[in-house]
Amino acid sequence: MGFGFPEVNGLLMSEPLFRVATVSLNPAIDQTANVANFTEGAVNRVARERSDAGGKGVNVASFLAHTGHSVAVTGFLGTDNAGPFERLFVESRIVDRFVRLPGSTRVNVKIVDDAQERVTDINFPGLRPGARDLAALTAAIDELAETAEWFALSGSVPAGVPDGIYAGLIARLKQKRRAVLLDASGAPFAAAIDAAPDVVKPNIDELEELLGRRLEDEDAIVAAARSLLERGIRTVAVSLGARGAVLVEAGAAVLAVPPKIAVKSTVGAGDAMVAGLIAGKLQGLELGACARLATAYSLGALGEVGPRLPALETLFAFEPEVTTRRLEGAPRSAG
Repeated sequence: MGFGFPEVNGLLMSEPLFRVATVSLNPAIDQTANVANFTEGAVNRVARERSDAGGKGVNVASFLAHTGHSVAVTGFLGTDNAGPFERLFVESRIVDRFVRLPGSTRVNVKIVDDAQERVTDINFPGLRPGARDLAALTAAIDELAETAEWFALSGSVPAGVPDGIYAGLIARLKQKRRAVLLDASGAPFAAAIDAAPDVVKPNIDELEELLGRRLEDEDAIVAAARSLLERGIRTVAVSLGARGAVLVEAGAAVLAVPPKIAVKSTVGAGDAMVAGLIAGKLQGLELGACARLATAYSLGALGEVGPRLPALETLFAFEPEVTTRRLEGAPRSAG
């Protein structure tokens, strides 16, 4: 399963084959500043600072590469500050198929105040791809689809890009018989539902926004997830924060409950769950086992500072500590 270079007719090829490709339309450089007792309108002193090449799809690719999967990435990057991304791709042996645009990839600043247990986000505007850039992206995705089995479409959509872009990409990839996981929110998420991606991973707030109503308990979440299955989606994974995640497929529903751990950072925890879901699907795991693996990935990210996972022995030690409970309508084999 590891990253390797294919041998064709006895010759070692220079381009790797990959099983997963991630699409990041709106990646970001994530800057985290730790400021105790952060105060608006005052001078605040930073105790610690770090910058990471990020964005949801970039994080998913990094996490999968860390656990031995062959991964490629595409989307849009600004040429002015592409360096952190390019270093990450080289270090993690991720195949870079990003479309370069003039200008800078957006920067997201996160001010972490441990003393008051608050986080303040300051998100800068990003790139504005044009029609020619979108055409280049489509060409890159078509090329990746020649070998990638799974695609993860993750994150927000840049200004000026139609809300229906994910729906169009899903339809295109399904015509090529490729599996697609969607992790998005708002109008692009809503527009993509009827394109029937194989897997969707909303958090509870995103699912409530999509449906326009509160989901008060587990039964309501399962019913909501099943309403999405009726529209052609095969797996719905609803993340619930510290409470865990509900995963639903036809005839099966489970609640995955994580153990309590010391949380160092929530950055990338949802993206780690996406990576774990894809890893589970690639291994052909049944729903309960897939839920445990995806939750273990998320726990691994919570225990690290910035979007990264721990050493593999630490990561996979979380898996048996995750408990699963069958929810209404789930067969006994699902838990």
